[in-house]
Amino acid sequence: MRSHHTVSAIRAAEEATGPLLTDGVLMRRASGGLAAVLLNELRARCGAVYGSRVGVVVGSGDNGGDALHAGARLARRGVAVVALALDPDRVHAGGSAAFDAAGGRWATTLPTDLDLVVDGVVGLGGTGPLRPAAAQVFGRVRAPIVAVDLPSGVDADTGQVHAPAVHAAVTVTFGALRRAHVLAAPQCGRVEVVDIGIDPGAAELVTLSDADVAQEWPIPGPSDDKYTQGVVGVIAGSDRYPGAAVLCSSAAVAATSGMVRYVGSAAEQVVARHPEIVAAPDLDAAGRVQAWVVGPGAGTDDTAEDLVQRILATDVPVLVDADGLTVLSRHRERFADRSAPTLLTPHAGEFARLAGHDVGDDRVGAVTDLAAELGVTVLLKGRITLVADAAGPVVANDAGSSWAATAGAGDVLSGIAGALLASGLAPRVAAAAAARVHARAAFLAAHGVPGADDADGPGAPIGASDLLAAVPSAIREIRSAAVGSRHR
Repeated sequence: MRSHHTVSAIRAAEEATGPLLTDGVLMRRASGGLAAVLLNELRARCGAVYGSRVGVVVGSGDNGGDALHAGARLARRGVAVVALALDPDRVHAGGSAAFDAAGGRWATTLPTDLDLVVDGVVGLGGTGPLRPAAAQVFGRVRAPIVAVDLPSGVDADTGQVHAPAVHAAVTVTFGALRRAHVLAAPQCGRVEVVDIGIDPGAAELVTLSDADVAQEWPIPGPSDDKYTQGVVGVIAGSDRYPGAAVLCSSAAVAATSGMVRYVGSAAEQVVARHPEIVAAPDLDAAGRVQAWVVGPGAGTDDTAEDLVQRILATDVPVLVDADGLTVLSRHRERFADRSAPTLLTPHAGEFARLAGHDVGDDRVGAVTDLAAELGVTVLLKGRITLVADAAGPVVANDAGSSWAATAGAGDVLSGIAGALLASGLAPRVAAAAAARVHARAAFLAAHGVPGADDADGPGAPIGASDLLAAVPSAIREIRSAAVGSRHR
């Protein structure tokens, strides 16, 4: 598990080091680590360090100082380093002196033949978009950009990407990850953390590793049977949208080794796809389950409302998605009397209907507030999926791509998460694990190489059926990261 910290936590951790901060030790450690990353990038991109060319764009704060000190180190290694100060009267004094002493060169415009450009304009305290002068400079840059701490124009706590903002190939940060490193992951590129000796403590935003997910994934033990592994009930699809039923129930089959019960009008199509699914004509005939999934493609009429109400009245965990969320947005009071866990899986539009307002720029705050208000677990879909409840920190999952942005992919996610709920996983764990496997399956399907750890090539668009087919391969790949996992 990796922690992502707020600006206030990072600053408090720096201040707690006392003389290490005031005497410049932290800056020397930071600039040394930044220089090391830059040298490695030059070796990887140019094949050599000596004779390569680097531009440094600096603002007035400590980020500019880090960049200039790192530039001085590069200059002493034979790199041609040119610096551009956005405000020449407010350049970091110590960094400027070190840069001058190392033979660095100042310019009012950056050359066009640079191998790397360093963004040292603003750091944690930066707000809003790039100022016009900075935007003009970076608008002309064609070399890969290495951002110091954060790409300028990205909000450190919310991850909001303003326009314009720097788009970094690599971001080098110090001591610990910031929230924006996951919330604005596409803008940050690869993130390198330099250890400078600070400890910001526990965080309210975390990400899980493959090993974390692998250790939670339910695998049949020697005494398990289909019932002990979890029976999930799926209420999805309609005469108009039978595909939602097939995708959701099929994903539940792929996710765990228990049993799937289906209730709905698409029973014929569902059983034709997976004869192991037990179909029932109505809820009364469905049999017992350990969790319910309700909503995908199930409609929003009076019949659907009655069905959702009956499901929420049960004493087992319930996942509500899609049409079910639309129904609940009109009857939020139905959460009040639930004793069993509830997991909601909205996209941004469904979130707005539930919450009564748009998600806004602070996605972490929005999902946390809704989860607390309704007393539920909320999985907010997106390239960066967020899972929040009252039990612990928000869990973020960066899909690493947007291949899953296709019709029906949400139905697959609901089926996976619902099966995990039925297996006994806590809602936040089930949601986070499902999101990670779902994202990995989309990537594998897009690259046509299920099971490959690092697929090369550009990939190709996929449909939800392709994503569904890659779910077992995604689970196998992620489980391979577990150390000593059961019955591997």
